[in-house]
Amino acid sequence: MVLADVHGRRLRNLRLSVTDKCNLRCAYCMPEENYVWLPRDDILTFDEIAQVVDAFVAAGVDKVRLTGGEPLLRRNLPYLIERLAAKPGIRDLALTTNGVLLSELAASLKNAGLHRVTVSLDTLRADRFVSIARRNDLHHVLAGIDAARSAGFQGTKIDTVVMRGVNDDEVFDLLDYARDVRAELRFIEYMDVGGATRWSRDKVVSKAELLERIATRHGPITAIPATDDESKSAPAERFAMSDGTSFGIVASTTAPFCGACDRSRLTADGSWYLCLYAKLGIDLKKPLRAGESTEQLKERIERAWRLREDRGAERRLALHEARGALHDDDELRKDPRLEMHTRGG
Repeated sequence: MVLADVHGRRLRNLRLSVTDKCNLRCAYCMPEENYVWLPRDDILTFDEIAQVVDAFVAAGVDKVRLTGGEPLLRRNLPYLIERLAAKPGIRDLALTTNGVLLSELAASLKNAGLHRVTVSLDTLRADRFVSIARRNDLHHVLAGIDAARSAGFQGTKIDTVVMRGVNDDEVFDLLDYARDVRAELRFIEYMDVGGATRWSRDKVVSKAELLERIATRHGPITAIPATDDESKSAPAERFAMSDGTSFGIVASTTAPFCGACDRSRLTADGSWYLCLYAKLGIDLKKPLRAGESTEQLKERIERAWRLREDRGAERRLALHEARGALHDDDELRKDPRLEMHTRGG
């Protein structure tokens, strides 16, 4: 029997955070100076992650994406990937990384059974990278993208958060770069989620504006139609330029896709969030450590998903001019699970 929520959305896609730590401090994600970290003893072990993933797979999940923070900071991550890749129910095992450590680990990740990687890259300019990420690591990220290709990864994606007055003048350079390295670029509208305490509407470059800009330079843009339920629920709408170069746009801020959303997020300490905008999560660590079986965890997951009615991005859009940052610094200090670097993107 297919597991669906109150709006008929299936549970198929799990974002699995393996650490809340990150080695960058990107302005749109971690703009403040200090952060509250999850207690080390609360972080799920690999055995615990494997069991909870078994429960999600039994409930219908067939796509798992490892996130963070920065997932490559988690010690012995290839071993976890090897364990997850061996599970027959997981059809797609991917990882999102900022790329800083990717050149060192790409071959090990591929050998462990990881299917795909997505690398975050917001600029091709070294000085601007320092301004955005507050670290001088652009050369490491570019080397990581090269290493992923050398390791044999196919279908690599590059994620770019577009911010007006910050990096929106690099749209064409990033498209050219992604084509040259045989990756697909995905532009992401600047979102008012997690720790984006300095978010404002005027910094958002919308999907409509991006398409207009690209068409002005490259000619007519053709939408790549979604051909199945999986592509219809994907966060990015895909497009093709006249030369055949494809790219995606994640328009969660101005054109939410809540109606087809099949994804949820598990923090590194076992809190399960049914929506990126949700303020409250469901504690799976407590029953897991109390000895619940995989079947019992599955039943717990199924009960929660059937009651899911979240449409967070649509509700944010409806605020119009009243829309501001989702959380302030005081809220984030009281509950670090509200942070994007804790619950994963």
